[in-house]
Formats: sequence, structure tokens, C-alpha cells
Amino acid sequence: MTHAHTHSHDQTGDFRVAFFLNLGFTVFEIVGGLYTNSLAILSDAVHDLGDSLSLGMAWFLEKHSHRESDHRYSYGYRRFSLLAALVNTVVLVVGSLYVLSEAVPRLLAPQHSDAGGMAVLAVIGILVNGTAVLRLRRGQSLNSQVVAWHLLEDVLGWVAVLIVSLTLLAADIHVLDPILSILISLYVLYNVVRNLRKTLALFLQAVPDAIALPEVEHALGSIEGVRSLHHTHVWSLDGEHHVLTTHLVVDGNAGKEALMRIKRDANRLTAGMGLEHATIELEFEDEDCSMNGLDVREH
Repeated sequence: MTHAHTHSHDQTGDFRVAFFLNLGFTVFEIVGGLYTNSLAILSDAVHDLGDSLSLGMAWFLEKHSHRESDHRYSYGYRRFSLLAALVNTVVLVVGSLYVLSEAVPRLLAPQHSDAGGMAVLAVIGILVNGTAVLRLRRGQSLNSQVVAWHLLEDVLGWVAVLIVSLTLLAADIHVLDPILSILISLYVLYNVVRNLRKTLALFLQAVPDAIALPEVEHALGSIEGVRSLHHTHVWSLDGEHHVLTTHLVVDGNAGKEALMRIKRDANRLTAGMGLEHATIELEFEDEDCSMNGLDVREH
């Protein structure tokens, strides 16, 4: 329990540091983008503003998600972290589409940009966003992973801005600025859509990617004394903490000692598979399961 508390405290602190770093740099970036007349930087400023709002919400919801369970949320508040991941993803989609709408017209009418100022902003952007990524990459929740991806994409974007600004110092090819904006936006959208699919799957209680349900069923069915099993379900609270329920069918003559051993073996097995909470119901072979009409899969 102490370890979990420390992990929660560190991760919440990481969100707080990332939020203030990103918000402060966003203001600096807007001023710098206007000064250099760079659409790539202004577009990234809009993107970072959305990220700042998302980070603030992620910070709040991540902290909220570690509250203990109560009569209203019996599993606790961990799915609030998943909610933050979903909202962050939507913000990035909207921001990226806005960037594309501004960048495409500039392909036909490129504008002059201050390459030297762009280079300075790019170096600062790499340092600020890189620091935030290093703070958040330790997190295991989907919320942490989504936010870390956002910030890593910003680092890569600033590396591209630095390369383009150095190129503009050597050659007057200002169409590179809107081209870069479009490439960054498309790259962000690609990763965002991938994360959105994963987040929605968890909201719909799909089996987590890290868990192979057939392997879990096979392992449980291989426990000595287990004749078969059914109603085996696995889902995730937040992409990190997984839950399992199952019905194990045992010999009708099994005694108390055998039943206790089977349950201990099952709990030990599921814990080793990364399943934090397991609800295991034992049934005798001649027992009529009241849920048989709800699930036709039997093993």
C-alpha cells in the first residue's frame, strides 16, 4: 500500500510540473510566433495551449482517480484517469484539424518567417517539452501514456522546426513552414487516432491488450481439480489496473481443503498475470449456474 501511495504521489507531481512547463512555454511561444511570423510556431502554440488545458485536467483527474472506493464508486475513481485520456485525445484532434485549415492556404501563398527566431524557439521548445516527457514517461496509466505521447510529439515537432529554420537561414524557401505544419499535424493525428481507439476500447470494457483471454482461461482450466470454467471476463479500470471475474467448475465431491487450494492457486495465477482484482466463484459439477443463459462460452 505504501508503494502504491508513493507511485500515485510521484505521478501526480509529474503532471503538475508538466502542466506549468507547458503553460509557461505556450505563452512564450505565442509571442515568439507572432514575432517571427511563423505559422508552424503559431500552429504549435495553439496545439500547446490545448495541451496545457489537457494537462491541467489530466493533473486534476489523475489526482482524483486515486481516491479510495466508496458507496457510489465501489471500484474507486481510477476510470477518471481514463476520462482524462479521452478528453485529451479529442482536444488534440480538434487542434490538429485547426492547424491543417490554417496551413493549407499558405502552401499557395507562403509568407516570410524569421528563421533565426524560429531556431531559438525550437531549441527552447526541445528543452522544455523534453523535460516534461522525462517526468511523465515513468507513468503506467493510459492517461500518463497519452500525455507523454503528446509531449514527445511536440519534441519531434520542435526538432523539425529547428531543421527547417536552419534550412531557411541558408535558402529562401518559406513554403517549408506550412509544409512542416501539415506534416506535424498529420503525424499527431495518426498517433491520436490510434490512442483514441485504445481509449474507447477500454471504455467499452474490451479485454486489455496486455492480457490474452484464451491464455488466462487455459491457465485457470489447468488448475488441479478444475473441471471447466465459464463466464470469464477481463476488463481494465484505467489501462493499468485490470479486473477478472470467472466461474470455476469443480468436482461435486470436492472438500473444503480442496476448494481453498483451488482458490489460492487461481488467485496466485491471476496476480502473476497482472490482474489486480479477481472475483472467482466456485461451482460444483452438478450445480445449476444461474448465469448460464447469459454466456454461451464454456471451457
